[in-house]
Amino acid sequence: MRLSTTLFFLAAPGASAFAPTSIPTAASSRRASTSLDATIAVIGASGLTASECVYQSLKEGDTVVGLTRSGKVAIPKGSGGSDADKLLTDDNLTVIAGDVTNPADVAKVFEGRDIDGVIVALGGKTADVGETMLTDGTANVINSMKDKGVKRLAVVTSIGAGDSESQAPFFFKILMMTAMKKIFNDKNNQEKVVQDSGLDWCIVRPGGLTVDPPTGIINVINGEAGSITRGDVASFCLDAVKTEDFPYIGKTPCISSVGGTSWVKDRSAKARGMEE
Repeated sequence: MRLSTTLFFLAAPGASAFAPTSIPTAASSRRASTSLDATIAVIGASGLTASECVYQSLKEGDTVVGLTRSGKVAIPKGSGGSDADKLLTDDNLTVIAGDVTNPADVAKVFEGRDIDGVIVALGGKTADVGETMLTDGTANVINSMKDKGVKRLAVVTSIGAGDSESQAPFFFKILMMTAMKKIFNDKNNQEKVVQDSGLDWCIVRPGGLTVDPPTGIINVINGEAGSITRGDVASFCLDAVKTEDFPYIGKTPCISSVGGTSWVKDRSAKARGMEE
């Protein structure tokens, strides 16, 4: 794993992270543009955030191994520009078709490879993937990592998970207690599995996700969450598994690019990468 550079800006205590002219409470810059040679595993690789991780990692010169049920990864909408939605192919990319809840499928990701870091960015409707997919699948990944001596792990969950309920906007809290109750139960259990793993982990809790191009602005906040592009979430996750002295190892940062009390989760088709 190579050392890369991450820069954080700190505001004065009590300062607002979202005042238009204020310095963010904390912000992560993009890693320095250097040649990297990490081998990164991305679990759930065809997902909207995970495919950003795959795409950006390849652009940085990494070798990437992806696990996804479809066995295919598309170029992401945010970073992919005019090539978005085309099949992503690269000499440094291996995509394994498999189910994260099947330990044998997960083990294939690590067979014959020296993996430097793992990003877990799983998704899907509970009705389609089951009520414990996140927890069971992440546990399988952790077991395989331990078997192979892989230590660095980034797991994407959500604002509102674990002890971050107070950071979710009121409207989103209502969803967490009603329509999204089952998936948040799974997310909470998933986070506990990660926290108890003994690995060098970072649980990433993004605000409202969009598929817009990355902004390069990643605020680590203590207050209510704003929105963030999936590309920026991917950048943060790659920092988490590739930066030697990443400051959020063993922590659960909430990240957003913009925010404030007026934020409402964008549930439109566009935010989910679908045509209106």
